[in-house]
Amino acid sequence: MNILDLLVGKPILTSDERAEQIGPARGIPIFGLDGLSSAAYGPEAALSLLIPLGLLGVQYIVPVSAAIITLLVIVYFSYRQTIAAYPSGGGSYTVARYNLGAFPSLLAAAALLTDYILTAAVGISAGVGALVSAAPSLLPHTVAICVGILFIITIINLRGVREAGVAFMLPTYLFVGTLLITIAGGLVRTLLSGGHPAPLAALPPPPAMTQAVSFWLLLKVFSSGCTALTGVEAVSNGVKAFREPGVKNAQRTLTIIIFLLALLLAGISYLVKVYGFAATDPGKPGYQSLLSMLIAAVFGKGIFYYLTMASILLVLSLSANTAFADFPRLCKAIASNNYLPHAFGYRGRRLVYTYGIVVLAVLTALLLVVFGGVTDNLIPLYAVGAFLAFTLSQFGMVVHWRKNRGPHWFKSALVNGLGGCVTGITVIVVLIAKFAEGAWITLLFIPMLIFFFRRVRRHYHAVLVATTSSEAVAPATHGQPPIVIVPVDRWSRICKQALEFASRISPEIIAIHVEPGEHSELLREDWERYVERPFEEAGSEPPQFVILPSPYRFIIIPLVQYILDLSEKHPDRRIVVVIPELVEDHWYEYFLHNQRGRLLEWTMLVRGNERIFTVSSPYYISEKAWSARPKAEESKKA
Repeated sequence: MNILDLLVGKPILTSDERAEQIGPARGIPIFGLDGLSSAAYGPEAALSLLIPLGLLGVQYIVPVSAAIITLLVIVYFSYRQTIAAYPSGGGSYTVARYNLGAFPSLLAAAALLTDYILTAAVGISAGVGALVSAAPSLLPHTVAICVGILFIITIINLRGVREAGVAFMLPTYLFVGTLLITIAGGLVRTLLSGGHPAPLAALPPPPAMTQAVSFWLLLKVFSSGCTALTGVEAVSNGVKAFREPGVKNAQRTLTIIIFLLALLLAGISYLVKVYGFAATDPGKPGYQSLLSMLIAAVFGKGIFYYLTMASILLVLSLSANTAFADFPRLCKAIASNNYLPHAFGYRGRRLVYTYGIVVLAVLTALLLVVFGGVTDNLIPLYAVGAFLAFTLSQFGMVVHWRKNRGPHWFKSALVNGLGGCVTGITVIVVLIAKFAEGAWITLLFIPMLIFFFRRVRRHYHAVLVATTSSEAVAPATHGQPPIVIVPVDRWSRICKQALEFASRISPEIIAIHVEPGEHSELLREDWERYVERPFEEAGSEPPQFVILPSPYRFIIIPLVQYILDLSEKHPDRRIVVVIPELVEDHWYEYFLHNQRGRLLEWTMLVRGNERIFTVSSPYYISEKAWSARPKAEESKKA
């Protein structure tokens, strides 16, 4: 078994694709981790902005959460309809493309891709934040731990959808179960204490009130709390991943995710109010996450506390999987319309879109390093892309219902229209509230992505126009053969094979050696003995031997220039460059040899023309060849 099989598993047959499809049980951890895990950082993101109000700020967390849950329900009904209308997946991008046109679809695509990159970064950073909260000594290693977790998630996703679902099931259900037990325990203690429960563990002292309540502050709190809604669109993007009936299974999965998320948000917000928690500053000494304080207050810092914190760490870190499940699928949909490189549409050995997974991992790692792995630094960039995509999707669905006008179309259009208006207002609120804190970066990145999409599309269109042909094939005429060029370093079996191959292509061969070289003097002697004499004895014209001076020791540049000059001198002739290459027995041996042959080929592709062709002459070396050589030499001596 090679290293690749060990890391990502053996290749899966295309015919086994149906076996890789999933049901709601595995769909929840794959497509719902982001949404469910946001219950761990959404309320905290809102509460952090209420720190200047001291204990007074805690009183506002319930009404803010109620507004967020209301918005969540509206978005849920809208996306439930999107799943039924577009079972092929693609979510906001597909809806906008078919109903609103090219530019809105690109805007939705750019917004969603931005959101997924931030989803991965925020999820991992929030998970590590929970770990640092439980073990403060790990604070200096935040970035290293974030990147390590990112690597593990990337490998799991490269192993395929089904294996990812299995890997994430236990942490997901443990997270939901322990939080529900915490909420239930907190409610019971609240009832038994007459609405004023005493925490079992000491809470950080509340900060002093340094700011008065204002409408602007509450808007900022609402915009931060709205991060809890990101990930809701994930199921609509991945409908094709569900087994039949795909639409029903996707809708069931979405319903369960939204119900659990609403329950967790409502329970956490209520307990924060009755216990009187005040948020602490992330990234600073003494920081404790909101859930850490809540669990300790309800059950103390015993076994259950550490079990729950472990599940929160796992799920928050693994919540990036939602992005890893949807980002490659969305890239595939965009690439199918020529707005992204076609490589995004190719499925790898495990039937996943490998290129998208790897690109997402690299971009996420960059974000984590730049922002120090601190969730609070990333939150301001968050939610703009998600809600912009929500808005375009909902208004796109309104146009869809108007076009089709099926039964109850007006009711469906009304639901989507309401969703579009509400999420549109939320985009404006989030953008204004978070602009100075970092949302401007998102606002800059989205137009850059759209510009990139258009450039890629323009390139593919230009290639299509340039290569489209309606002409018949011209039969070959036996005119002048091509001029064959063979670069030569020293006399070897590799060189011998290349020259023999060249002699079968054309009688006009030019062997080129760049001097000074390590083997120049010896090559002159070997050339006369092993090349010129055999050709003359066979009655053939020997290859021309050209030595190119290179005072600065360059190898590729003089070769390329000679070939280009030869092409200009013979505008009516074709030139074939036969490149001798050694093929190593093991991949790691590749780095033990210079790769001038590959470099020459790439350079000729860039600087050459349609009359210059490159052909590789591979010489395969193996252990058998090494073991057979001494025996052959012994037999000659005998």
